[in-house]
Amino acid sequence: MGTYQPDPTDSGGEGAALTAGIRRVLARIDTHAARTTEQRADAPGTAVLPVPETTTPLDALVACFGLTPFERDLVLLTAADELEPTTAARCAAAAGDPQRAYPTFSLALAALDGPHWSALTPVAPLRRWRIVELDDATRLTTSRLRLDERILHFLLASPYLDARLHGQLRRTPVPDALPPPYDLAANRLAEGWTEGGRNPDAPLLVEVTGGDLRSRADIAAAAAARSGLGLYAMSAEDVPGDPVERDRFARLWQREAILLPAALLVEAGELDRDQRAATEAFLAGAAVPLVVSSEDPLRTDRPHGVRVAVPRLDDDEQLALWSDAFEEVADLDDTELRSLVAQFQLPPHIVRSAASAVRRRLPHENELDAAELAWRAGLDEARIGMDELGRRIEPRAGWDDLVLHERQTSVLREIVAHVRQRATVHQEWGFAATLRRGLGVTALFAGGSGTGKTLAAEVMAKELGLDLFVVDLSQVVSKYIGETEKNLRRVFDAAERGGALLLFDEADALFGKRSEVKDSHDRYANLEVSYLLMRMEAYRGLAVLTTNMKQALDTAFLRRIRFVVDFPFPAEHERAEIWRRVLPPQAPVKDIDPGLLAQLTVAGGSIRNIALSGAFLAAEEGDRLQMRHMLAAARTEYLKLERSLTPSEVRGWV
Repeated sequence: MGTYQPDPTDSGGEGAALTAGIRRVLARIDTHAARTTEQRADAPGTAVLPVPETTTPLDALVACFGLTPFERDLVLLTAADELEPTTAARCAAAAGDPQRAYPTFSLALAALDGPHWSALTPVAPLRRWRIVELDDATRLTTSRLRLDERILHFLLASPYLDARLHGQLRRTPVPDALPPPYDLAANRLAEGWTEGGRNPDAPLLVEVTGGDLRSRADIAAAAAARSGLGLYAMSAEDVPGDPVERDRFARLWQREAILLPAALLVEAGELDRDQRAATEAFLAGAAVPLVVSSEDPLRTDRPHGVRVAVPRLDDDEQLALWSDAFEEVADLDDTELRSLVAQFQLPPHIVRSAASAVRRRLPHENELDAAELAWRAGLDEARIGMDELGRRIEPRAGWDDLVLHERQTSVLREIVAHVRQRATVHQEWGFAATLRRGLGVTALFAGGSGTGKTLAAEVMAKELGLDLFVVDLSQVVSKYIGETEKNLRRVFDAAERGGALLLFDEADALFGKRSEVKDSHDRYANLEVSYLLMRMEAYRGLAVLTTNMKQALDTAFLRRIRFVVDFPFPAEHERAEIWRRVLPPQAPVKDIDPGLLAQLTVAGGSIRNIALSGAFLAAEEGDRLQMRHMLAAARTEYLKLERSLTPSEVRGWV
């Protein structure tokens, strides 16, 4: 773009050129002053000094903003007012008025070569780009002219971001390295700017979509560096809504983009209608390199250049990423690295962050090896962004807490094996390359309330070293068209980082049967189900769906679910075992008989409620936990269930 870039090897060349230009312009002022006092131009000190033929900040300013020779000299005159102490006296002498000891437009028109009135119009470069400012815009010819402070420092080879943009813009660092697919994406963005610079009809606006915010910024920063630009970022929410303020901001940034030089990254997230309109208006006037960062491509009629999506790294690329990040941090063998790759799908900067966390913790965690620390670091990083989408549970229950038939327990252990051995089967044995889709492990837990479905999911999560993430359907399902799909995508995208077992509790409310289309609402409801089918098939993690009504689920879902586990109502001997496990060993009890308690025909969830309520009743009395406390608690639980205790259920209690 012809923009000046300071040369650190230059020892004062820019200052010498600026000084020479100022002396030349002041000589013209002296000449004009001599004429006003009927003196002649052969007076001492009026010789015009030659300007060195080098690329200086002044030359760059002239070239970038298209200044005429007269406008260039006017800039030098205002610079002289800041840098040369004799300028005030010279201006007063030239104007013939001691009160006008400063540069004015009338003085410039009279004293400088090639004067033209258009130099100070609002649309001309000097005022459009705020290079020169008037103290009083109502007195165009006699008002004092001042050089903008940012321009003065630029001429003195001291570039910086204009202070008026601080708080709105932030510098985006260039990543040390990028994975090869990210590197190719950065090259495409840089090519888009290059094409825009060569072809005036090609826009300088490019887009990067998908992935996470930091990954998009890394690609854009690398592209900017390859184009010889820095990169600053701002949120689209900070684009001024007022048209006048937006135009002022746009001009100020465009000037900065030329002076620095730099590109601007606009982060477009969830915008309301007014914010979107303001952003569109700002982007429409892009005359300098801009890149829009968003999860989805912006739907707009404005012209744009190259659009790239953050690439998804395959298993080999992920393996290389983890290997490089942990090379100097911990000694992990290939099997351990492949287990990490099979579980976690993290962006490059998150993997590097996990490696840094291990580096900090390794000297202080003598009981944990490097593989365990790496797993925990990946788990910590994968949690980011999930808590706002549902309820995260750190699992504590183990296999001993689960009372199920051996048939159900064996299926649960098989599910765990499918997850744990993904690295071996998918990568080492090559099944990922042949199957490509449907590599995730999805299970349906069907049974009545309190039969252990959520507890079984917690047990598996603990066995696998994962969090249990319960999807909050109230935050997912929306009455507004398209919002449910958007929320579900956020859930799946966050879960695919790999740090959680995804649990859709009471999934029949979300994964119900598609209905016959009778109106537009049915049509969009079916679209939601179809979207879910697509995501369930593409999802690579572990997802568990629980339902009280298996028959209510769409059959298309059942075909895509790898495991179906039925949780039957517990038999009496199983209820007795649940009672034995639910009562803590340290609890003070008297004559508590699990066999008698098992006569209550309730599932495990209700058993836990009764045991806890009975304990509180005993504690309130200051007595040991007895059957009478359990009887009172059972009556309360049965009222909640809208049932009545039968004589057979409490036979032998008292």
